[in-house]
Amino acid sequence: MAADLKVAPETIRRDLGVLESRGLVRRTYGGAYPVEGAGFETDLAQRVTLHVADKRRIAAEAVKLLGEAETVFVDEGYTPQLLAALLPSDRPLTVVTASLTTAAAVADSANTTVLLLGGRVRARTLATVGSWACDMLAGFVIDLAFVGSNGISRELGLTTPDPVVADVKAKALEVSRRRIFMGHHSKFGASSFCRFAQVGDFEAIVTDTGLSSAEAHRYALLGPRVFRV
Repeated sequence: MAADLKVAPETIRRDLGVLESRGLVRRTYGGAYPVEGAGFETDLAQRVTLHVADKRRIAAEAVKLLGEAETVFVDEGYTPQLLAALLPSDRPLTVVTASLTTAAAVADSANTTVLLLGGRVRARTLATVGSWACDMLAGFVIDLAFVGSNGISRELGLTTPDPVVADVKAKALEVSRRRIFMGHHSKFGASSFCRFAQVGDFEAIVTDTGLSSAEAHRYALLGPRVFRV
């Protein structure tokens, strides 16, 4: 960054410190990454370039928890999109999603029925939101929901910046028998504007080894099994 911006490394460190103090980034050894909040949310184009290897491992581990589920809700976001592409194609499966990209990832499977929720399409994520999406979900009984979030906290639960997105996620969880959270470790400890679930609502959490084993144990005490890959 110092070379690209033609400034001293000390300037970069100082500026990152200011951004961290404002809650806009979280610093790691040798780098920093954005923290999503009520005033900031990465779009899909950015998400497909961040932590890709970690997200692929998370998706591969999460799909192992499918079990005998015949109907599956797959959330918006890049990690759920990766998971959708890994769903088995050798057995009948119904996939419900609000995400246009996720629907496209599984639509060509002969054994998979894809139900795309209606509503307004958010340009940032290419996912539908609003009362139409929630009304469609209200008429379903879904075996398993794979859900992500912008933040997950032991104290504040699962959060996202936009109320209409939170509504769709909450309704999907309400109508699902089983619930699994998938998320990169950078989501943990972060919080945003709208809470749509508590940690204890999930049977499992799948993340990467960037979440310490001690912190994973603290989340597990709230109910879900925690998988670090």
